[in-house]
This record gives sequence, C-alpha cells and structure tokens, in this order.
Amino acid sequence: MTAESPENVLFVVMDTVRKDHLTPYGYDRPTTPGLDRFADEATVFEQAVAPAPWTLPVHASLFTGMYPSQHGANQENPYLEGATTLAETLSAAGYDTACYSSNAWITPYTHLTDGFAEQDNFFEVMPGEFLSGPLAKAWKTMNDSDALRTLADKLVSLGNTAHEYLAGGEGADSKTPAVVDQTIDFIDDSEEFFAFVNLMDAHLPYHPPEEYKERFAPGVDSTEVCQNSKEYNAGAYEIDDDEWDDIRGLYDAEIAHIDDQLTRLFDHLKETDRWDDTMVVVCADHGELHGEHGLYGHEFCLYDPLINVPLMVKHPDLDAERRGDQVELVDLYHTVLDSLGVEGGEPATPGDDAVGLDRTRSLLSADYREFAQSSNDDPGQRRDGQYAFVEYSRPVVELKQLEEKASSAGITLPEDSRFYSRMRAARRTDAKYVRIDRIPDEAYRIDDDPEETENVVDADTGDEAIAETEAALAEFEDAIGGAWTDALDTDVSDDSVDQMDDEAQDRLRDLGYLE
Repeated sequence: MTAESPENVLFVVMDTVRKDHLTPYGYDRPTTPGLDRFADEATVFEQAVAPAPWTLPVHASLFTGMYPSQHGANQENPYLEGATTLAETLSAAGYDTACYSSNAWITPYTHLTDGFAEQDNFFEVMPGEFLSGPLAKAWKTMNDSDALRTLADKLVSLGNTAHEYLAGGEGADSKTPAVVDQTIDFIDDSEEFFAFVNLMDAHLPYHPPEEYKERFAPGVDSTEVCQNSKEYNAGAYEIDDDEWDDIRGLYDAEIAHIDDQLTRLFDHLKETDRWDDTMVVVCADHGELHGEHGLYGHEFCLYDPLINVPLMVKHPDLDAERRGDQVELVDLYHTVLDSLGVEGGEPATPGDDAVGLDRTRSLLSADYREFAQSSNDDPGQRRDGQYAFVEYSRPVVELKQLEEKASSAGITLPEDSRFYSRMRAARRTDAKYVRIDRIPDEAYRIDDDPEETENVVDADTGDEAIAETEAALAEFEDAIGGAWTDALDTDVSDDSVDQMDDEAQDRLRDLGYLE
C-alpha cells in the first residue's frame, strides 16, 4: 500500500467470458467499447491464468488465496469450509463489504459469501428457504455421502433448469441491471468499501436482450440453437459451422450487454467522484469452448480458452500498459489486501486456515513473483515464479447430466475418457503440461502452437520447456498432497435417501425430486 493507494475496491468477475471475444484483446467485433476505454487507464494482462476452469473453485481461490486442493471447494464438496475469506478479513478491518451476483454457486449455502456484510443473489430458483433450513442442511448431508450425491446433482440441475427457463424465452430478464443497481446503491451508502460483483450473462444459455441480439446475431432465434453443452459433448447432437456462428453471435451479444452495464457502473463512480479513489479489477473466472477440441462449454479440459482469462486492473501503482508476464488469479487476493493496507492472516473462526498478505503475490509490489524471498508454504511458489497451476477435480454434476444425454441417445461413454478424468496443469508463457488420471497426459508449446493442436507429450524432441514445466508440475503436486494417479470410480450417483431426515425428504418431495 502506498500513500496514494485507493481506499476502495470494486472487483468485477465477468463469468464465462473468454479473452479473445473482448475488444481490448484484439477481437474484431466491437463487443466491449466500454472496456476498451477502461483499458486506456488500466494494466491489461495478456497472460492471466485461472486456478480452475469453472466458477466455484475459482471464486473460492479468489476469496482465500488458496489453490483448489487447499480450500477443497469443488462439485464433490460444494462448499467452502474451514477457511477465512477475504470479505471476513476486510469486514473485520472496518470496510463495508458487499457481494452481488446472479450465479448459483456464489451463495450462503456454498459459504462463498461468508464475511460480506451485504449480499444478494439474483439467481431466482426457488423461494428463499430453498438455500436455508432443512434443504441447506440436506445439501451438506448429501454431498458428504456417496450414496446421496445424486440428490445434490438434482438440486444443482434444478438451478440449471431454472436458469435456462428464467433467462430465456419471452419472459427473459437479465439480472445484470439489477446487480449493477444494487452495487451502485451500496457504493453510495459506503465510505470505504469492497464491492464484489459477478455477472452471468455470458454463461449458457445465451438469451441476450433483443437490442444486443440484433447487433451481433441478427435473425437468430436463441431457442433454436443448441444451448445444452452436454448434448454436444455426449455426441448426442451435432453442430454445424452455421450454428456455431449463431451461437458465437449470441455469446457476443451477451458480452456486449455486460459491457454496457459495466460502463454505467463506471460512469456512476466517475460522476460521484469515487473513481480515482477506487481500485478496479475486471476479470473472468474462466472462458468457454465453442467446438474447439470437440468440446462445448467449460468442462473436461484445461485448454487455454478456458484458463487464460482476461484481467484488467486500474490502480495508481500500476501503469496503463499491456503486460505479457504470466500472473495468476489467486494473486488478486493478495493484491486487494495490499491495496487496502490489510495484513490478513487472522482466522475469523478458531481453527480456520487464514492466508496473510504475501507481497510476492501482490501485483502492486516491486517483489511480485520473487518467490525466493517468500517464507511460507504456498505450493504454487515454485522455481522462479514463471509458472501458474490449474486444478480440475471430477465434475459430478456435469457427469450426471452428460451420462443422461448419452444414455438417451443410446451412447455409452468410455470410462477411460476425459469426461471421468481429474487434471492438473502447470503453465508458463511458452509451454503447458497437463497431468490426466485416465487418459494420456497432454503437453503443448503454446508459444508456437497457441491453439494447442499438437500434443507433444510423447514427442522425441527433448523439449526443454516441456520438461521443465512437467517438473514444476511434479513439484506442485508433491507440495499439495501428491499427484492424482489413481482413477476414481466412474459411478457418480445413488438414489438412496435413507440418511436424510423426514423434513428434508418432505421438502424434496414438494419440489418433485422424490416420489
């Protein structure tokens, strides 16, 4: 923190937005003129890497400064426990804190909102008691039990179905304007604040507001294109080039809507003289695949369109420039603490793990990524700081949905496939190595092959960059508990409900999930 460090932080996550669809990153369609103007006064990072390819573990990492294997939040354990969050630390330090989103994973039942004095989730699935009382208790019980995990799948599937219904059709109403409205109200009522915002427009399904659809996908009926990635990934549905063009057009329209709403938020900060005294972070938690590598969505792989994400930061200690050095989203935890002059590291609850400020992980520090100067047990502080690490545990919800789509089409998914695999990757700007537990590993020279089309893991070339990256991954695996080398059982569900209490069973019957 410097004498001129801002007193406030606005942290914006554009959910599922890939870097190459944004104007500041060279996209040839004018999706984000507002962010293009923002980039003129921010640092634009070209090589930012997410710690996972989907929402829950990435946000848990942003809020704890830990890698996914450390904080443990994933689909088989879909809640953050035993870790003090950034919001808890900043609230204790006297900051006004708020979290507004329309993402089903960023809610009290996952504990991602722990510590925020104000929080609201615009993901309208069920009445308020859906995520409280017996159902919230049942959620934890179900995910702690292999026998009950299928019911947890169904609850999240309920959210997916409701999101598709509420976000689409003639009654569609993007929640982003409401998220921005509430953020503005919070900022106006606050003195020193940490405001966190997640905007879900670019997440499937794509049903953009009409004016944006007409600009980027004219004549496209969003209800007539494939909006279910699991159908495609299971091999139950084919998408031709024209349909991919329509899908990308709808995706661009959603991004353009985000851009207009962010511009409205930024303009309000400027009009109320809060802009100069606010550090602004804009990033994506992960990207999206639209047919690359034969995949749709953001599951089952660690390719760069998912993990090399956009990141722009406005802060007086950072120059308005483009940077090509590699950074990690997990570093943003430390950057926020550093900007606000908060050391952290004090558990909010006795027994919690709490990560204190490490300036070798702060983007604002002259010692950034100088890991030789660090004295903690951070498993990612390998070698000379040029590596980023990514983890992907088995996605039980997506697997259940994928199996259902495949079964309906008479398709049997091979057990030894990427669908049932856990993956870890080490990445630097020229090379990536991916360890996979059910299929052969993957390695790419991403400086020469940015599309990752040639797997060189078995190439007899003695590639030094690949060898060094694999060695860094092995060191990370050793530090974080060992490599994932034993493939998990492919069974991801069971219909038993015996362990649930009567009240929870009655509520699930009311919702139609039990007979």
